[in-house]
Amino acid sequence: MAKEKKQVERITARDVDFAQWYTDVVTKAEMIDYSGIKGMFILRPYAYALWENIQKGLDAMFKELGHENVCMPLLIPESLLQKEKDHIEGFAPEVAWVTHGGSEPLPERLCIRPTSETLFCEHWAHVVHSWRDLPKLYNQWCSVIRWEKTSRPFLRHREFLWQEGHTLHATAEEAKAETEQMLEVYADFCENQLAMPVVRGVKTDKEKFAGAEKTYTIECMMHDKKALQSGTSHYFGNGFAKAFDITFSDQNNQLQNPYETSWGLSTRTIGGIIMTHGDDNGLILPPRVAPIQAIVIPIAQHKPGVTEAAEAICARLKAMNIRVKADLSDQSPGWKFAEYEMKGVPLRIEIGPKDLEQNQCVFVRRDTGAKETTSLDTLEEQASSILDAIHHHLFQQAKNNLENNTFSARTLDEAKEIIQTKGGFIKTMWCGDLACELQMKEDVGVSSRCIPFDQEQISDVCPCCGKPATKMVYWGVAY
Repeated sequence: MAKEKKQVERITARDVDFAQWYTDVVTKAEMIDYSGIKGMFILRPYAYALWENIQKGLDAMFKELGHENVCMPLLIPESLLQKEKDHIEGFAPEVAWVTHGGSEPLPERLCIRPTSETLFCEHWAHVVHSWRDLPKLYNQWCSVIRWEKTSRPFLRHREFLWQEGHTLHATAEEAKAETEQMLEVYADFCENQLAMPVVRGVKTDKEKFAGAEKTYTIECMMHDKKALQSGTSHYFGNGFAKAFDITFSDQNNQLQNPYETSWGLSTRTIGGIIMTHGDDNGLILPPRVAPIQAIVIPIAQHKPGVTEAAEAICARLKAMNIRVKADLSDQSPGWKFAEYEMKGVPLRIEIGPKDLEQNQCVFVRRDTGAKETTSLDTLEEQASSILDAIHHHLFQQAKNNLENNTFSARTLDEAKEIIQTKGGFIKTMWCGDLACELQMKEDVGVSSRCIPFDQEQISDVCPCCGKPATKMVYWGVAY
């Protein structure tokens, strides 16, 4: 008899040590392995399959709106990067440089892309001439390098996967509409595919993207009440176009500089999924992006007809486009239960000899652990219904966490007490001064997450300086 693989090991409880729980999950659920270079992680097949599902869903949404995929070079000449002063200053500490080609020193340093605005601008300067060439609605799926001092799986990599959209428009109004539209695409995807509720808003000038006039963001709350910036969309105005001499002839045959946007979402969202939905037994993956939506476990599979029944269930669910797998290995059912629980598979389907006699199977939900028997005659309908129910339950749980841990504060003392005793997001008024934003960081230990689209009038004055304030800001401790 084959030697049984060791039972899935217990992981650290979330409320004992959240950071260690997270590390346990990403390694024991076979999501991540560590490479020989600090900050560069190996995405194992299970994690990459999850990213592929995220990619597939977003890519379809982008293309529905008219965006096209392109591929830009990996390397950027230093002289090109220097053309937009604010942009290069914002990225300078994180840039990795190539200085040699083979054994020969290069005549100019080449930056490994931290982002690709400059490459797109160089290209557009070559191909955009007339108003008829606009808009340009581009996106690319790629990896980028940012030489982070500290790293953590999915949350902060030196090399990470993402998509970066870049668009060019004839008018500021069109570009602003694009920026807001793409933020809404991210918000819709997070809520309706990842079951992660978001706060939509605008970054302060201190927190906006280097070179942008305005940065929009979606902010999510993790189980430990910290914030995760999960997607951003940037309006650049025509600053990049002027720096790179991108011009076009408008309908009056006048030369104009076009207006630019960019927007991105990365594998950081996988970390968000883990920290939003996981529990003390491992991952809980939202069904709409889970690599395996249902796992079929035969019970007493040596008995006549059991293996065949498991395979038949698989075939029927695959015909419904449900991502399903039957584990027909010689591991014990208990080992299989623990394995797929750790991996966060949304639905477990058990079938054994007694179930065959009664023309039924057993459904076990990963999110609640609830078990129910269902007739094999209604297998497809019931499986689809339960997967939808799991999505909605995960979303509601996360929404409750966000709403129950978001607090209003009128003074610095109130804000301090909330952070020290409760954590979560704090809503305060803000006068708009950088000094007060820095004071919130220094005295309370929080950074501004966003100026939300949905504004509230919590008080009339800024809690830091007492001056009149008309903007309400979300603050929090962020990853």
